[in-house]
Amino acid sequence: MKNVAGLGASLSLFTTLPGRAKEKRAPRRPLILCSRGEEWAEKVLRPGWNVLEAGGDILDAVEKSAQVTELDPEDQSVGYGGLPNENGVVQLDASFMDGRTHNCGSVGALENIKTPSSVARLVMERTDHIHLVGEGAREFARAHGFKEENLLTDKSRKMWLRWKENLSDKDDRFPPKDGDYKLDKRPTGTINILALDTKGDLAGCTTTSGLFGKLPGRIGDSPIIGAGLYVDNEVGAAGATGRGEEILRTCGSFFVVEQMRAGKSPREACEALCQRIVKINGGANKVDFNDKIVAINKSGEAGCAAIRARKDKPPQAAIITTAGVQIIEGSYLIEIK
Repeated sequence: MKNVAGLGASLSLFTTLPGRAKEKRAPRRPLILCSRGEEWAEKVLRPGWNVLEAGGDILDAVEKSAQVTELDPEDQSVGYGGLPNENGVVQLDASFMDGRTHNCGSVGALENIKTPSSVARLVMERTDHIHLVGEGAREFARAHGFKEENLLTDKSRKMWLRWKENLSDKDDRFPPKDGDYKLDKRPTGTINILALDTKGDLAGCTTTSGLFGKLPGRIGDSPIIGAGLYVDNEVGAAGATGRGEEILRTCGSFFVVEQMRAGKSPREACEALCQRIVKINGGANKVDFNDKIVAINKSGEAGCAAIRARKDKPPQAAIITTAGVQIIEGSYLIEIK
């Protein structure tokens, strides 16, 4: 671990590994970014890109890409198959923002609806509100024709059961005799989709099932405009994954956009937020969590950074442009083993 206690705002101790791809500075339009790496890049980015390439609206492109993970039962962090709260109920959060108008919408603790990103977009477009939560969000979705479905897949149910049965050795719940829940290692993490079209307009979406085992009703940063997502057509867009409480108390995505407004590149702006989070927590030796931030700017530059990472597994994001799909490797502040 690299100790960065007392880190100053102007000091950069971010790790950039030898041979790592540098952040490209050439203007790129159009562009779509997702906050995941190679495993998800093509399948998430291609549907949205097809919309942009056909001359479609940027909001349709963002929504199309966001829905990929929401509808995939093998992804246990977003939408259908998402990991449940402590009561075994899947509650979803999402936000949507249009840089052209600063219009935005979001939903929190939404149950029984597979695509919270689409509901968040409708809140943005069909109401004078920004945020709907819980039963109100569900009723709104139902009124607009969304089908209610059980979001708990067999795999996510087993994940919850394993967590519940191993919380304490003094309760009345017992794991399987062999300890095997027949679970593969699961992919984790919220997903951000950020887009820039040929006209230079920006839009974005953040969607998640939130913290596994959370208290019922807990809302993280993902549905909060300025925290898990922020888009400004004059500057750029940013989104966050990881420990939402830290992003909330730093107004994370808004902070990143403002750093870009002040002249920082997307990667530098993401690094600045990581530094701020570490500093307000009292230094690296106090940080036992992680956040990753992604950003794009008006020119089509893209970047990401994380607080913690392994040397052999740096933070990544993926973009798609006319040149195809590319993996963007970011920087990190604290090296973990």
